[in-house]
Amino acid sequence: MVQFRNDDPVGRVVGLWRYPVKSMAGEALAEVEASWHGFAGDRRWAFVRDGVPDSGFPWLTLRERGDLCHYRPSFVDPSGPDKSRTTIRTPSGNVLDVSDPALAAELGPGGTRVIKQDRGVFDTFPLSLITTQTVAQLGQAVGRELDIRRFRPNLLVEAVAEVPFPEDDWVGSQLCIGGLRFRVDKRDGRCAVITIDPETTERDPSILRAVAQDRQGYLGVYGTTVQPGRVAVGDAVFVERR
Repeated sequence: MVQFRNDDPVGRVVGLWRYPVKSMAGEALAEVEASWHGFAGDRRWAFVRDGVPDSGFPWLTLRERGDLCHYRPSFVDPSGPDKSRTTIRTPSGNVLDVSDPALAAELGPGGTRVIKQDRGVFDTFPLSLITTQTVAQLGQAVGRELDIRRFRPNLLVEAVAEVPFPEDDWVGSQLCIGGLRFRVDKRDGRCAVITIDPETTERDPSILRAVAQDRQGYLGVYGTTVQPGRVAVGDAVFVERR
């Protein structure tokens, strides 16, 4: 197992995203406040499909509508008094409040409704991280460069070590990034969402097949906040000694 020194950075942040509405496009950020419930404004809203409330997974996601990635949310003034307001730019160019019934009707003619969850609508843990090395390695496996947006991370890190899948060695450790301390809890189990091209919405099953065959279905890592704080692009990433 790789050992790390507290005073040696293992990488730096090269991208930050939040996803104000579950399965819609990410909002690229230069910096963001990370709370106990993930990034400010991250996955605070989700659309629920009518008729499946007892399924355990009632959310309307990219699995059902690959074009959800063309709906672009903005979390409005997260530090101000109107911090819960979220607007959506639709593929046609209309800007609607997330709670506008017209948006729900457009997304699900058969019936959808929006819900708000202040703690976030997360599948597992509130923070996700992937390295540039991991995305590049998978790209080599499938024979082409892959858009990072397929993997919907909160943090994209360029690792110092030029080894495949460096974040795997961080599981069980705590990362110090800017003012945030982040416990890496587990590897990220992937689903069909990564097969969807964020530009064309075309699906390529070979990507998920490569992850299943070569990585036991895992790519990137999940974690939780140990100490809230601000994170910015360019911040060094440190791993506390295990």
